[in-house]
Amino acid sequence: MCTRYALDITQPELKEIIEIAKGSSLTTKFIDTHARPLITDGEVRPTDIVPVIAPNSRGEKCIFPMQWGFTAKDNKRTLFNARLESAGEKPTFKDAWNSHRCIIPAAYYFEWEHFKSPDGKVKTGQKYTIQPTGATVTWLCGLYRIENGYPVFVILTKEPTDELSKIHDRMPLILPKDRINEWINPSSNPKDLIQFALSDMLAEPEEIIH
Repeated sequence: MCTRYALDITQPELKEIIEIAKGSSLTTKFIDTHARPLITDGEVRPTDIVPVIAPNSRGEKCIFPMQWGFTAKDNKRTLFNARLESAGEKPTFKDAWNSHRCIIPAAYYFEWEHFKSPDGKVKTGQKYTIQPTGATVTWLCGLYRIENGYPVFVILTKEPTDELSKIHDRMPLILPKDRINEWINPSSNPKDLIQFALSDMLAEPEEIIH
């Protein structure tokens, strides 16, 4: 699961992406119609509007503001994640999986430790910040589509590494920077890129992150 991540405007690469998104006419349109700002720093939550990397109509890599969450078919729920294992078959995600893939830039993502209490109920514990070891930017893989004239996205999740499984039973799909262009290319096969998913992660309790 991934329902929180962070932006850090002090990171030069993220700052450049954020500044481009801030200057987008679509960002102005989002603000005018949704009465909500583009998130540029700090913790990002579901339904927030954030910078996302996706191809433009000419197939060129661009940065767009997008809102986090697909509206479910019943119009009663908002979906924030899609399972990597089934996204290519599920009606809600199939079209996006085939031709509308995106990258969500982040400094790191958050996860809460999940464990079973003596009564068998699953409870949450320590909050962790997680990012690829040695990285300053985490490139989260996602899917996007247009709803009511605005782009929205979900984050893809997969089985966790052995180490992360001690915290949670899911983790986001994260690719190295040099695979971004292939991932967002509508003509590429996303299944061919899964093998490049990053697995060496640094997980730290949130309170020691400055």
